[in-house]
Amino acid sequence: MEPKPDSDQPLLSHSSPEAERQDHTGSDHVDSVSKPHKTRHKRKSRGNKVDNVSKIETETQTGKKSFKCDTCGKKYAHKCALNLHQKVHTEKKEFSCNTCGKCYTNKGVLLIHTRTHTGEKPYSCETCGKTFRQNSHLIAHKISHTGDKSYACETCGKCFGEKQTLIVHKRTHTGEKPHICNICKSGFARKDALMVHARTHTGEKPYSCETCGKNFQRRWHLKTHETTHTGEKPYICDICNTDFGRKHTLMIHMRTHTGEKPYSCETCGKCFRHQPTLIMHKKTHTGEKPHCCETCGKCFQHQPNLIMHQKTHTDEKPHSCETCGKCFRQKSHLKLHKRTHTGERPHSCETCGKCFGQRTTLVKHNRTHTGEKPYVCSICKNCFGYKRTLKVHMRTHAGEKP
Repeated sequence: MEPKPDSDQPLLSHSSPEAERQDHTGSDHVDSVSKPHKTRHKRKSRGNKVDNVSKIETETQTGKKSFKCDTCGKKYAHKCALNLHQKVHTEKKEFSCNTCGKCYTNKGVLLIHTRTHTGEKPYSCETCGKTFRQNSHLIAHKISHTGDKSYACETCGKCFGEKQTLIVHKRTHTGEKPHICNICKSGFARKDALMVHARTHTGEKPYSCETCGKNFQRRWHLKTHETTHTGEKPYICDICNTDFGRKHTLMIHMRTHTGEKPYSCETCGKCFRHQPTLIMHKKTHTGEKPHCCETCGKCFQHQPNLIMHQKTHTDEKPHSCETCGKCFRQKSHLKLHKRTHTGERPHSCETCGKCFGQRTTLVKHNRTHTGEKPYVCSICKNCFGYKRTLKVHMRTHAGEKP
């Protein structure tokens, strides 16, 4: 909430000549009372005050933010709010976390942070019993019971219980990403998303599993991991009966059945089911490869690919099949392998009904119906439906026997 000016004091824009005059010459007001010609100047300035009040009210109503932080670029509607914010950059961070060493300017903020390590959630909802680390989170949660959503998006009509949530939501339409990483310059729409991203640079993993001690960068990563100990998968797909540990994972899975791909690339128009997949795809256009192997120097567009590559140096294969004992570098590879034992084929062709164990196999199969041939020979421009077929064909130009 923006700080409110004192109603007993005249409202002045911090950029107005009158405000500057009062800031630099505090005795002018006394002089203006004793000297008639100063009184005339005072009446004139009163008119300026009214204009400035209107200016501030207009800026507040329109959301205009005239005061910008020179350090991080963040903008505010009032100078007093900017002054309060700038303490984040200037004040010494003398309160440090005993667990992870992170420092804060305020003891209260440190207290809230330590709850990420202790798991303490002292604020509970009287309606459903759900607990929270911060009182502000509890207040926001209570709206889910009252149904009060008075803030509506002018673009899509979606309603929200808090004004700040609406402001963040609007960035999905405008593409605004005001929170910038100081290290890699990546932009984020939300401050908490930037904080989570920063951990990829610092290596911080504040969420620890009480069962095995493994640490994670994100809370939901920990919650997903904990289901590996309990085996709990309460979310079940109504179509194929596949079960999941998280509701969000089930929601994404359902798109394999509905065909929904809500995330589209602005450059090529390609659509994706999952937003992280779109983010990864965009790097194919920029050519960016920020993740490099310290052993051989090879660089990758995506961090998971680097992690998988690094295992080629260690020969590590931590994921083993309980049925035949075969080991794999990636858990996803083990999951696909298990279907050779169970016979599970969850991906079915909408045209002919044929089922497949892997989605990529289904995609290739669909080309037999659509006639799509995405692989083009750079020499003779012949097109092929499969990459391996193109490789065989290229041998005819190299003089090799296919």
